[in-house]
Amino acid sequence: MRLKITYIAVLISVFGMSQNKELLYDFNDLPQTLHQNPGALVAFDKHFGIPLLSQFHLNVGSSGVSAYDIFKDDGIDINTKIRNAIFSLSNRDYFTFNQQLEIINGGWRKDETTYFSYGMYEEADVIFYFPKELAVLLWDGNADYIGQSFSLGDVNLKGEVISVLHFGINKQLNKKLTIGARAKLYSSIANVNSRNNSGTFTTRESTTGDNVYEHVFQSLDGKVQTSGLASLLGDDNSDFSEDIKTLRKRVLFGGNLGLGFDVGFTYQPKEQHVITGSLLDVGAIFHSKDVESYHLNGSYTTEGLELVFPPLLNEDGTTPYWQNLEDEFDESIQIDTLKSKYVSWRSTKFNASYRYNFGKKNDEDCDCYAGRKPYQNGIGLQLFSIFRPRQPQFAVTAFYYRRLFDFLRLKFTYTVDDFSYHNIGLGASMHIGSFNMYLMGNNLSELQNISRAQSVSLQFGINLIFDSNE
Repeated sequence: MRLKITYIAVLISVFGMSQNKELLYDFNDLPQTLHQNPGALVAFDKHFGIPLLSQFHLNVGSSGVSAYDIFKDDGIDINTKIRNAIFSLSNRDYFTFNQQLEIINGGWRKDETTYFSYGMYEEADVIFYFPKELAVLLWDGNADYIGQSFSLGDVNLKGEVISVLHFGINKQLNKKLTIGARAKLYSSIANVNSRNNSGTFTTRESTTGDNVYEHVFQSLDGKVQTSGLASLLGDDNSDFSEDIKTLRKRVLFGGNLGLGFDVGFTYQPKEQHVITGSLLDVGAIFHSKDVESYHLNGSYTTEGLELVFPPLLNEDGTTPYWQNLEDEFDESIQIDTLKSKYVSWRSTKFNASYRYNFGKKNDEDCDCYAGRKPYQNGIGLQLFSIFRPRQPQFAVTAFYYRRLFDFLRLKFTYTVDDFSYHNIGLGASMHIGSFNMYLMGNNLSELQNISRAQSVSLQFGINLIFDSNE
């Protein structure tokens, strides 16, 4: 069991994708920008991503606390710092892990106005909302909270590992408008989610007088849905090599399947003004294989152990107090294992941006960023949103693009989101002939002490990009 859990944790840490790619969005020198906007301007004729190296992206974030807040050397006891962190967070704070590894990626131009692209990638996405009331109860206990109810409704999480096969088309309708769409086939490797839970736990003064306090589990109703995990975790004696075969099969679309799509556009009302927008991962996965869900339901009130005199003895001469309490709890609070099918919706993402291009270079006919327009600079704003289980998350980014020489293109960003009000990012793309390599990272202001950062994002990749105009 321990080995399997470790393996799944490693799997999640190796495959996945970041949500807000503000450095990559509208970076039209790179074919990967088509994943962020299928309707982006495409200035090249063909591209091919180096398998397993065309894009790797890692993102980890915490909306309310950083590692530095807990582990900084300030003379304060770590238990005190953990307690302070617990009480400073709310049930709207969350922790995220997201990552992507691109397996294959390519594309070609059909004609002057049409570009096709295709690919496959692995994606993992985990979001865990902080269960404030339960965390306080577990840390402090109930002694100081007599009469206060602790809600199960704070429990809200979603995690998935999937593979995605996709095909896109990019079409320039006229000199002002370019549109695009991408179809996606999802294969779920593993999924777990829990939301819409309810019920409370309360310790209060006894209403019967048989004891000082009574503990009340009131109207508990909680569910955890899983797929792809029961077969991996249920049998401690199963062959580990068989588990790897199972995971490989799911990667190659032998798991629970789903469908989705992306759409996007680029509109140029005037030559130097560019407006873009995209809607990504509109779709769902239908879980029917290896499904196992756990449903907690019921109410129960206890005043603790009630001693019986003379005691009712077991055959070994002991009193079955704990067994009696356990039996009463099991009769009142039902924990059922279900095999019912369910649907998980993808976390849909929205992007929009405005860019102003300037700095015409008269001795060059092509600027890949501006879509074959002779402008070397661009400034603008981007809005990002992702739909999450509890509420949408937003980010606003100001950016500056600069093309240096014939081989280096840079993008600087300043992002405000749930994690930071001073997130500075830098992306660089190097082009030597058909060879392209890029590297992007954010929160550069925290590089001296990365533990202070509440989010960290890194992406890099290698492509072959062919353009007959260069």
